[in-house]
Amino acid sequence: MPSAYARRVLVASALAASAPRRDILVCGWVRTRRDAKGLTFLEINDGSCLANIQVIVTSASRARACLDPVSTGAAVAVTGSLEESPGKGQKWEILAEDLTLFGGADPETFPLQKKRHSDEFLRTIAHLRPRTNKYGAMFRIRSEAAFAVHEYFREKGFFHVHTPILTGSDAEGAGEMFRVTTLPPAAASFEDDFFGRECALTVSGQLEAENMALALGRVYTFGPAFRAENSHTPRHCAEFWMVEPEMAFADLEDDMDLGEDFIRQIVSRLLTRCPRDLDLFNRFVDTSLLNRLQRLTDAPFARIPYAGAVEILRESAASFAFPVFFGADLQTEHERFLTEEYFQRPVIVYDYPREIKAFYMRANDDGATVAAMDILAPRVGELIGGSQREERPEVLENRLRELGREEKDYWWYLDLRRFGSVPHAGFGLGFERLLMLLTGAANIRDVIPFPRTPKNLDF
Repeated sequence: MPSAYARRVLVASALAASAPRRDILVCGWVRTRRDAKGLTFLEINDGSCLANIQVIVTSASRARACLDPVSTGAAVAVTGSLEESPGKGQKWEILAEDLTLFGGADPETFPLQKKRHSDEFLRTIAHLRPRTNKYGAMFRIRSEAAFAVHEYFREKGFFHVHTPILTGSDAEGAGEMFRVTTLPPAAASFEDDFFGRECALTVSGQLEAENMALALGRVYTFGPAFRAENSHTPRHCAEFWMVEPEMAFADLEDDMDLGEDFIRQIVSRLLTRCPRDLDLFNRFVDTSLLNRLQRLTDAPFARIPYAGAVEILRESAASFAFPVFFGADLQTEHERFLTEEYFQRPVIVYDYPREIKAFYMRANDDGATVAAMDILAPRVGELIGGSQREERPEVLENRLRELGREEKDYWWYLDLRRFGSVPHAGFGLGFERLLMLLTGAANIRDVIPFPRTPKNLDF
């Protein structure tokens, strides 16, 4: 038989009730306490929704005997009756009969008070910030978005696969990888290491996802990735989550279509499923958020080749800190100009110069560009990076040699091109970037519960 706590009612369910209820049990944390003559009012939240539920403790109630040590931040269980509230702004309230204090919170030292705290301050107490309205809403949105990712790909016939976190190859070629070793710091050789070779945390599951796609047809991976990049920008973390679908028998056009449909569908589902949490960000973080998200779902994305994007930027009257020329990687200021000022919607830029893209991207016939694409979003910048993968073994081998890569490190990847190779394509989406788009948050540190950044490994 389930315990009393297993039968407890969530605040969200209580607030959605259609009739009064007796013997209701609600557990949560006290947001505020207000004492009046003969009455005490507690606002309780259990994390299930943005709203609190008001609990009234009368002087005649048994709950009164346990009330003295209860203050803001305390964890309690309240048993009572759900009654229609005569007060404004709430339909229901709980008339307490019994109260259990699980854990108190010293009012002199509890850092969350009834006032707005800065994001910078809340990052220093990341273990407590989910109890605030803003971050409770953020992490409910994150949960719903993660569910929507799995739901979307399942509906599209993709299989979810698990790719390694430990790797012996650098997918992106930037060399900014976290080394993993069991050797002491002074060791000079990897031969005595656990794997007998150099090992690192992965920056991407793409190469292995390609492997699986060339057997199962359509796959995706959704997991953590790591980059040892000494970056302090609001868009970079050392640990982040990536969504990486791969499709066999697909080209760049298919890849762009999938990326656009994926973003629009996820945004549409979140608008439907998280209206109150998103409204909080629309009111207090970015007042144009809901309008921008709705426009994103209503209109197709702009599409333009990289050369055309460079031409637009060069001919604009805007003053850029970074020069614009064919062969230059687009910077945040360029991406924001294209999405926010010129097109005023998301933009897909494709056919990038081969010199600035990874080895696995398919070479175009012009010899100068590759079949790569980026999806750029207003305020966020690059949201998706993808490409048609190079399926021709001799072209891939030449590219590896050109970049000074050891073919032996990619022997299995080359085998996929030797045995039943097919055109295939995929992309990587930074999940935290998606959450920045959904909430209007300007800093990636505020969309992940415990951000890992240079010189920061707390919590």
